[in-house]
Amino acid sequence: MNLFDVYPLYDVTPVSAKGNVVIDDKGEEYLDYYGGHAVISIGHSHPHYVQRLKGQLDKIGFYSNAVQNPLQQELASKLGQLSGCDDYSLFLCNSGAEANENALKLASFHTGKNRVIAFKNGFHGRTSAAVAASDNEKINAPLNKQQKVSILPLNDIGSFTTEITKGDVCAVIIEAIQGVGGLDEPTTQFYQEIARLCKENNVVLIADEVQSGFGRSGLFFGFQHHNIQPDIISIAKGMGNGFPVGGVLIHEHIKASYGLLGTTFGGNHLACTATLAVLEVLAEEKLIENAAQLGEYFNKKAAEIPQVKQTKGRGLMLGLEFDFEVAELRKKLIYNQHLFTGGAKDKHVLRILPALNITKKDIDIFFNALKAELN
Repeated sequence: MNLFDVYPLYDVTPVSAKGNVVIDDKGEEYLDYYGGHAVISIGHSHPHYVQRLKGQLDKIGFYSNAVQNPLQQELASKLGQLSGCDDYSLFLCNSGAEANENALKLASFHTGKNRVIAFKNGFHGRTSAAVAASDNEKINAPLNKQQKVSILPLNDIGSFTTEITKGDVCAVIIEAIQGVGGLDEPTTQFYQEIARLCKENNVVLIADEVQSGFGRSGLFFGFQHHNIQPDIISIAKGMGNGFPVGGVLIHEHIKASYGLLGTTFGGNHLACTATLAVLEVLAEEKLIENAAQLGEYFNKKAAEIPQVKQTKGRGLMLGLEFDFEVAELRKKLIYNQHLFTGGAKDKHVLRILPALNITKKDIDIFFNALKAELN
């Protein structure tokens, strides 16, 4: 049997990793400034993370949500404390797409309506409603296009007001920093205004924090830069540092009922342990503060490079915009400089999504390598 050929692959085969160093099958070392799409939040093979997972595996790795699992409540309590979102409830699942799918479904249940407002260059996953709310025709099958979704320009309050007041909108879904799209952000004024209009029109505001959450933006959640309160928050990526985990935070005014949502694997013992380990390291090593500080340092270093048109994003969710497409530059950085970086829907943007425990020295190494390939 062959693999279904849907991924264009670089000729690199990682076999081990530690911190921000990835080692391939030939013994070559690569520095990781991409974290597998912002997944590696506390570094590869962090000793506390490894110890916690090994210890849990010796006890129990999985049982269904039909029985008590105290690790889930421990995780909910720790997450509420560190994020400042104690007035939300937690539903655990397995991925960002599943988190957004459940968020959209819950919004429709809650309001009794069925249209979604999303934004140009947004990306919310590849499941049915989530992919319909993503601005990419190539990944929307005819089946997905049956969903009622209006994709509007970001930061255009006029078109937003027109659509939300039509009375059939159940949810607005928005990224605080667009990941796949290319690091564009809503302005604070726009985010606050859509939050107000959602409340006025009985529409659920979903903050997609799948990529920007868990400290990557320099605050626990990206929406916290804008002083708003979403009804639902979706999370995944950096939650489990590579273990598949997703979640939905649901504000207390949205009520639960038995059977409303469900999952087989979500919230299993290993997933909870992985996420608890991440939260413990984030707090103990002050990694969210580190992300904020290194984001500022990154911006200063980027300003020294004339080819960089602008730096986009916040914290350690960053993009460098050039006046050329970056695909060839990414190849050079991998094969010549042994650095992993990322691309975006905007082909002029180089995405930088390292673990939150990198150092100024790591950023210096990156920019020295970038200069070598640009000169």
